[in-house]
Amino acid sequence: MQGPRPVVLSGPSGAGKSTLLKKLLKDYENIFGFSVSHTTRQPRAGEVNGKDYHFVTREEMQKEIDAGEFIEHAEFSGNMYGTSKGAVQAVQAQNQICVLDIDIQGVKNIKKTDLNPIYISVQPPSLDILERRLRDRKTETEESLLKRLTAARVDLELSKEPGLFDLVIINDDLEQAYSELKQVLLE
Repeated sequence: MQGPRPVVLSGPSGAGKSTLLKKLLKDYENIFGFSVSHTTRQPRAGEVNGKDYHFVTREEMQKEIDAGEFIEHAEFSGNMYGTSKGAVQAVQAQNQICVLDIDIQGVKNIKKTDLNPIYISVQPPSLDILERRLRDRKTETEESLLKRLTAARVDLELSKEPGLFDLVIINDDLEQAYSELKQVLLE
């Protein structure tokens, strides 16, 4: 993989990764590019195929994984998610810094590759605040919300592993978190 060193953003659902990423891509659209992940889940209202995710069938995705076309992949709530080599190369071909939004399993998988990104964990100030953010979205059933909270507990515990992340941002105040993110990336 040629080009500038990529950036991996990780953290539980509701921590604010997407919000920070949207701000970054808006303010620095010529510098950073987003690696569009693949998923087998159905699109949510307003999501666009090829922009938010590459929405594919389980069979299509499994075939590409088996062919070695994915840097990382994982299963969550019965759906597959993953980052293809092609998605990263498409950003690098634009001479942009590739930003990947990856879960903790994906981080551990990428550590085994030669991608060599900067690893950043975005975390909520507490699980209570995370739960409130997820409930306020009104996009989850009670069952899926509880699954996300369980996954978040595991995620936050695993993220304490020494050396896993280059930077941990506690997203208590969006502007402060964004300032920390920009500071490390613009170096």
